[in-house]
Amino acid sequence: MIRSQLVGRLVKAHPHLPQSMVEAALDTILIEIMDRLARGQRVEIRGFGSFATKIRDSRMGRNPKTGEPIQLNSKQIPRFRASKHLLEQLNRSRTAG
Repeated sequence: MIRSQLVGRLVKAHPHLPQSMVEAALDTILIEIMDRLARGQRVEIRGFGSFATKIRDSRMGRNPKTGEPIQLNSKQIPRFRASKHLLEQLNRSRTAG
């Protein structure tokens, strides 16, 4: 599902809300998650999962064109951990069909 499909589903589920309001609400949620992660904070959505960042240490890599070794700097990467409830839902639907 892409962003526009999600907005469409939300508008269908809540026809009293205009599409522009749904898009603005989704943008606000996503921006807030990104801002918190950028500040190194964890974001938890109960029943869904949690978002956090992890530092990937610097390491040696290779230039894919030349094969030459290069130093890759450390960087923050986002991580998502599914909640127990979400994992149960996924596994239930997988075994059912």
